[in-house]
Amino acid sequence: MDEHAHSHNAARGPARDHDGAPAADSLNALAFSATAHCLTGCAIGEVLGMVIGTAAGLANAATVALSVALAFLFGYSLTSLPLLRSGLALATVVPLALASDTISIAIMEVVDNALMLLIPGAMDAGLDAPRFWGSLAVSLLVAGAAAFPANRWLIARGRGHAVVHSHHG
Repeated sequence: MDEHAHSHNAARGPARDHDGAPAADSLNALAFSATAHCLTGCAIGEVLGMVIGTAAGLANAATVALSVALAFLFGYSLTSLPLLRSGLALATVVPLALASDTISIAIMEVVDNALMLLIPGAMDAGLDAPRFWGSLAVSLLVAGAAAFPANRWLIARGRGHAVVHSHHG
């Protein structure tokens, strides 16, 4: 199921309390969903980049660069494809994807790659090593947790994934 296919309130943004501020439960749910959506794209790109870099014997810097590039590519793609399928023009979709995902992906990539570099032996472990996969899983979970507050803050202000939801039918 498409990550943007949230409850009927999600398309209009978070529910509001009596003062017009986003209701905390709805805001947290939408921020969690946006973070999970972003983490999905990041994880696809990050895992693919780490696997390719490790399998090819690339240096750590090249592996990280490849992982970051693929994380942004897949992150933006997961936001863009449903919008394009809904009939929005590419010229409309690109700024929406950039606005909704850039901060979240950037936070995730900094945290996740820093952890992969800091966990002893993680980058040097082979693809058959539990250390590689365990380190990657932990780094992605921590990265998602690090991005959640930023996504929550953006959505509460009508930015981030709130912008995408206002355009998604």
